[in-house]
Amino acid sequence: MKVRIPNQGPSRNDMLKQVQKMQEDMANLQAELDEREYTATSGGGMITVTVNGKYEITELKINPDAIDPEEPEMLEDLITVAVNEAISTASKTSEEEMGALTGGLNIPGMPGMF
Repeated sequence: MKVRIPNQGPSRNDMLKQVQKMQEDMANLQAELDEREYTATSGGGMITVTVNGKYEITELKINPDAIDPEEPEMLEDLITVAVNEAISTASKTSEEEMGALTGGLNIPGMPGMF
């Protein structure tokens, strides 16, 4: 008598191919995200900061009206706010797009990566 074994899902080779494909897709997406630019402003447009996906500042614009020699702290605060907002936008975008790619997988050894 022959026993039929029901289909037990994808084989190891199929799973390995899926993991390799996901790794390729993740590498491609990460390269794309690294090249993107994210811009934020503060002080009603007095300060504009642009960062790339590697969280590096690529451009900083300061409206001359924002420069008050009597209050350098205000300019410092405006720059800080704009930089933090641009970095936050880049980070959230990366998390969302990587999460969409991985389907929300929580890969051991990589906490918070996705």
